[in-house]
Amino acid sequence: MTGKVVAIAGATGFVGTAIRNRIVGRHTVRGLTRSAYKMSHPDPSDPVEWVHCDAYALDAVTHALAGTEVLIYLIHSMVPSSRLTQASFQNLDLLIADNFAKAAKVAGVQQIIYVGGLMPDEEGETSEHLSSRFEVEQVLQATGIPVTTLRCGMIIGPGGSSLKILLNLVRRLPVMGLPSWSTSQTQPIAIEDVLRAVELCLENPTVYTGSFDIGGPERLTYRDLIQITAEEMGRTRLMFLLPFISVVFSKRWVATFSSSSADLVGPLIDSLRHTMLVHPNPLQAQLETTAIRFRDAVAESMDDQGFPLSNPRQKLKRADRHTIRGQRRVRSVQRLPLPPGKDARWAVEEYVRWLPQALWLILRCKVEGDQVRFFLRFLPAPLLELTVREDGTAHHTVLDITGGLLANVAESSEGRFEFREVFNGKFVIAAIHEFRPRLPWFVYNASQAIVHLMVMRAFGRHLTKLGG
Repeated sequence: MTGKVVAIAGATGFVGTAIRNRIVGRHTVRGLTRSAYKMSHPDPSDPVEWVHCDAYALDAVTHALAGTEVLIYLIHSMVPSSRLTQASFQNLDLLIADNFAKAAKVAGVQQIIYVGGLMPDEEGETSEHLSSRFEVEQVLQATGIPVTTLRCGMIIGPGGSSLKILLNLVRRLPVMGLPSWSTSQTQPIAIEDVLRAVELCLENPTVYTGSFDIGGPERLTYRDLIQITAEEMGRTRLMFLLPFISVVFSKRWVATFSSSSADLVGPLIDSLRHTMLVHPNPLQAQLETTAIRFRDAVAESMDDQGFPLSNPRQKLKRADRHTIRGQRRVRSVQRLPLPPGKDARWAVEEYVRWLPQALWLILRCKVEGDQVRFFLRFLPAPLLELTVREDGTAHHTVLDITGGLLANVAESSEGRFEFREVFNGKFVIAAIHEFRPRLPWFVYNASQAIVHLMVMRAFGRHLTKLGG
């Protein structure tokens, strides 16, 4: 096999599937996936080298990237990875990107290609969805590895989640009251043109280092997208502007009529209020002369009845949801302020000192060597036992959950509590991964889970006060 060793993070998704199918004949493609179903149902004829990779575990990501020359990074954490997740998608995206950035540096990766989002021109607050994508871009760039960021708006192709929302709305609603964001302009891009951009960047890594806006040949409003889609379906849709419709209401009716989850729809709707157009650049100049029109891309992405063509990950998603539910594991990720001059190890020590003081009526703590145990004040057996990993650093400290009345370590030995610095120590990420509670699930949800979230928020306020 000639070419480069290319690892794709997010290889089973809509964009990842299209990329690996395009480049697998010319490069050695390593597909990184957390899907247990994918790994347990190998296809002997598949030329892709599949590697199981827990994106939340730095050591797993480092192992998966060993020998990689190019990393194509496509992960956006809008799909649940645990039965209970106490985290915003922004903090999940930040944590995962930090893992891949650190691992890529260790593995000697020569180039990173990241598919992110177009940034708006308007001044003011940017949506959480777009801010998160920009944060990921910053984290990857901080490695010192050459990074190519492809900033895209809506990507149009078979199986795309944004396109599915659009197609379902147009097919199901003969009359539409459009909110004010329907007048915002955008430049959707066909998946075929995204693939061309990736190929150009792989072939010319030194030419295309930096951030590049890419889009289709047309500037369209979201109302235009709806109208063109209806025409391609052969349907007439009555549309009228209702500028007083709130964003909250928009999220609800879009989620309901598109059969999409609120977790997916919400961040996307928040982004639609921005006008997002492509700024001229050399890569866009290479693409735009033959770029595919929105009308043609939509027609190729739906069947004769106007239904979206299947998402390549749909079968995996169903199987993985079943597995995740059965595992009964918890993930909790919070971004906390870190006082100037302090590090992650200090944050661990401060947490261990602060928590028994904050809950002094009911909780006590015992530290012996690398073990930390938390007790109810009059109970001899520990509620939780944590053991500090020897391979941690002052900037990334990990405590394994090794015992206690509240932890089911027999069925989840990977449970851990970590503190890591991000953005040069401006914040510390405090995260619990792969924790399986011993309490019955409904009891845990109504008690321990709520208490943990309240404690972490209170600790964040404590750190804010210490930081002045």
